[in-house]
Amino acid sequence: MTDPFAHGQLNLVPFVSVHHMMELVLEIGVERFLTELTGYIEEDFRRWEAFDKTPRVASHSREGVIELMPTSDGKHYGFKYVNGHPKNTREGRQTVTAFGVYADVGNGYPLLISEMTILTALRTAATSALAGKYLAPKGARTMALIGNGAQAEFQAMAFKALLGIDRLRLYDIDHAASEKCLRNLAGLGFDMTVCGTAEDAMEGAEIVTTATADKQYATILTDNMVGAGIHINAVGGDCPGKTELHRDILTRSDIFVEYPPQTRIEGEIQQLEPDHPVEELWRVITGQAAGRREAGQITLFDSVGFATEDFSALRYVRDRLAGTDHYVNLDLLADPDEPRDLFGMLLRFPGSSLLASRRRA
Repeated sequence: MTDPFAHGQLNLVPFVSVHHMMELVLEIGVERFLTELTGYIEEDFRRWEAFDKTPRVASHSREGVIELMPTSDGKHYGFKYVNGHPKNTREGRQTVTAFGVYADVGNGYPLLISEMTILTALRTAATSALAGKYLAPKGARTMALIGNGAQAEFQAMAFKALLGIDRLRLYDIDHAASEKCLRNLAGLGFDMTVCGTAEDAMEGAEIVTTATADKQYATILTDNMVGAGIHINAVGGDCPGKTELHRDILTRSDIFVEYPPQTRIEGEIQQLEPDHPVEELWRVITGQAAGRREAGQITLFDSVGFATEDFSALRYVRDRLAGTDHYVNLDLLADPDEPRDLFGMLLRFPGSSLLASRRRA
């Protein structure tokens, strides 16, 4: 297999399929992959000011949303195409699918095309655990996991790998989803309890992750369910009109976000006044702002996902591809013998009808 960084084949771009992504993740190991990916995400948060930043470009419909998420650090450019369609599971489809591109700013050529359905699940969980590293109670071991769909196991594995979480209290309105989660995580180092209500799931939890899918204003957590000292990792609210937490929880919490102009549109804080104070995660990571200050503090990571995290994920995957065969080369770019003679390349293509027509003339 040709190395993806080889010179002299300008038409070829390495492509990581779902099959190859699974091979790569399993070869590295899920917990190691999440830990290393978290390191890349943290590294890029530490150089936050180097990145172009813009809220994702979203096309909303009654059924869901399709989004483009671009960013650049001046040397490389990345974007992700991603959808969110909660109804898809009823049709045997994924709620979220994605692919991404990582490119060289200097010449505009793509360096990698990758599936990002699996990779987005991994980077979302890695970002959650990174926030938890700075915001969750020290020594926390028990997490309530409310919403046990496609993201749930990734969240559990990331919090185990990064924070040592090994006790899970599972709840989903669809009991089968909780049973699925229980089966998938069996034997992976967790003490798990399937709970009958969200309130039951919160008993003894030091961290709560909400990861539900319905595109609606929902109340997954009510104010009375949230005690002092807890860390809330709110993952499911990620577009206008889609939230999970009662407004009163927000007013009691110290709120941390990725990029305020995007989160105020899409996150839990869309329920609050436009000037409600929030803190940016990158400032906590770089030591410019405080994270968890005291034991009784309620911290809330209002997670919506931001383009730099996808950039980090693509950067990590490309670095880990070298020397492996977990990709194929796509003949994606035109590479004529003379860069200005693109038509001539078409003319000289074997079997070209243009050449035949010229001969007949």
